[in-house]
Amino acid sequence: MRKRAVFLQFIAILAVCAPCSLSQAFDILLQRNTPAQVYFSPNGGSMQAVVGAFSTARSEILVQAFSFSSPVLTDALLQAHRRGVKVTLILDKSERMEGLTPAVILSNAGIPVYLDGKHALANNRVIIIDQHILLTGSFNFSKASEEMNAENLLMLKSRELSTVYRDNWLKHRQHSEPY
Repeated sequence: MRKRAVFLQFIAILAVCAPCSLSQAFDILLQRNTPAQVYFSPNGGSMQAVVGAFSTARSEILVQAFSFSSPVLTDALLQAHRRGVKVTLILDKSERMEGLTPAVILSNAGIPVYLDGKHALANNRVIIIDQHILLTGSFNFSKASEEMNAENLLMLKSRELSTVYRDNWLKHRQHSEPY
């Protein structure tokens, strides 16, 4: 299991850090000893891992998601916001819907929610916490993802990788519109 987790970390580093050389990716992975946790669904603890990560946030949670429909995660973000954590979301334009959706609930609570309509799909699943914890993978932020779908979530504690993702998040924030 340890070899598989290290391999998954390395693949994630290569995928994110395209301009990095192979040796730079190894440096990030091995010399800096990037701690990682891997979760699989259905019922593999992905949702609880995200909630747990939100509960550790002290200053900032940045979410970039195609879909955000989980009441559990909505509540966890509201709790973080009430603790004084700066929470901001970028969602795909398809999240503009009628009714009391998580995006509406979060926006009404004073949490900035932006819609990325520049792309055919803003098909991201990224959370950056306090500029050093990165969550990514195929795991959609929905109840179905935890209970029915075959998905994965990779949690990396790496300031370097978080910076790369945060820079990309900020790039998308620039062209996204407020909800």
